[in-house]
Amino acid sequence: MNAPELRRPIVGNRVELNIFTTLACNLKCSYCSIAVGDVLGSQGKVAYSLDTLDTFIATHLADKEIYVTFYGGEPTLNIPFMAALMERHPTFRFQLQTNGTLLHRLPDAVLAKLSNVLVSVDGAEHTTDHYRGRGVYRKVTANIEKIRPKLGGRLTARVTWGHPDISFDELDSLLPAFDYVYWQFTQAEGFYDAEAMPAKKEALTLLIDKFFASPALYPFIPLMGTVRNKVLPSRAREACSGLSQCRASTHILNILPDGRIFPCPDLTHRPEMQQGDLVANWLKPSPLQPTPAMPCESCEALPFCRRNCMKNLYVGYVLDDAPYREQVVEPICELVKFMGAEIDRRDPHAWFANAPLAVRREITDCEIYDYVEVMP
Repeated sequence: MNAPELRRPIVGNRVELNIFTTLACNLKCSYCSIAVGDVLGSQGKVAYSLDTLDTFIATHLADKEIYVTFYGGEPTLNIPFMAALMERHPTFRFQLQTNGTLLHRLPDAVLAKLSNVLVSVDGAEHTTDHYRGRGVYRKVTANIEKIRPKLGGRLTARVTWGHPDISFDELDSLLPAFDYVYWQFTQAEGFYDAEAMPAKKEALTLLIDKFFASPALYPFIPLMGTVRNKVLPSRAREACSGLSQCRASTHILNILPDGRIFPCPDLTHRPEMQQGDLVANWLKPSPLQPTPAMPCESCEALPFCRRNCMKNLYVGYVLDDAPYREQVVEPICELVKFMGAEIDRRDPHAWFANAPLAVRREITDCEIYDYVEVMP
């Protein structure tokens, strides 16, 4: 990738529009990252027109493959906007990230056009209800059963792995209710003390054991993505143009309801991170880029991790937030490196060479890689 290409606002031939349909939400999850900086609930439904969005696309994204993630707040609080955008742009790919409590309200036509529904849970019933409210897990699983026959694409559990009691059994139990499971380690202080880290490593070891022992694909996206990156390291670099697999440095645009654009959904409260404005019709390269302050270049995990989360690196090292760095960033990096080492111990190259062709295709080309950060 040459220097002029890297200076473009969108690097590569595709772009993800992470569209906040609203910043309102019907739940009050105790760890919500969008609540940081009073962002949650600060704006209502989309304030710009679809004509304005089309003008922006024609000006800045005309030659790109576009896929849309409906985001929030809770995006299903603004179903008319979702339906109208889908009808206007039938060739786009669409994903929904949702808490799942209102899935039953989605029209059949919307469900049929969704490539993936990313449902936020925190584990099984007890853990999810602990963070989200009593009865939430059962409501979500009931809604999943209702929509599955009408859904055009896949269902993916999007787990925020925080609770110290989350075990292998709890994560494993999310299958087969979901087609895939993705997890992200909680990006908040207080979840990585001396007791929590060994428990997380134990669960990781058991997940990795089952992944390599299963005759069929064990569809945990972070394990699939790490194996892909180790067996085919060029895929890791290509997917993010050699930068960050979270896409915040290259080709994801987080569009708030008022039209302002940021590279990361968790940094929309920081004015220095704004990279565009839909209404004013301007766009510049993402300000969230690797810097010498970040230790990634000398890290043994870089070839498969590809910097994991740029928000964590920015807060921990560029803003030099020592408590966040020591209590969040460094423990997560330790867990990612542990996961990589455990996968290496099981010889992923040999496993991949002997895997059925269908499993190999899923490892190399799973569409869900486009919709999540891959690394946890």
